[in-house]
Amino acid sequence: MQESPLADGVEERLDRAFTALGDPVRRALIARLSRGEATVNELAEPFAITKQAVSRHIQVLEAAGLITRSRDGQRRPCHLDPVMLEELTSWIDRYRLALEDQHRRLDAVLDNLRKS
Repeated sequence: MQESPLADGVEERLDRAFTALGDPVRRALIARLSRGEATVNELAEPFAITKQAVSRHIQVLEAAGLITRSRDGQRRPCHLDPVMLEELTSWIDRYRLALEDQHRRLDAVLDNLRKS
């Protein structure tokens, strides 16, 4: 399939996001944040790594646009960023839909061969 050029900056954002998601700890952090906001301390609890290591993972996710942080008094909770997740989903769907179309066409050819 010929890939059409992506809008300015989209390819770089996708690269950062997919690279960030290449780490199992960061994927686990995303999974946890899908249930709601959490602080670094809350995110660090289930892992056998230091809070500083979790903070570095959060910085990577933040730089990739996958999460944001807000200020709530003295708390700095992390949140998933739906905009970047939608970009990732749209990019993946583009190829999923193309493959589904190819499968439908192949099924039609096979049906015609069976009927002849």
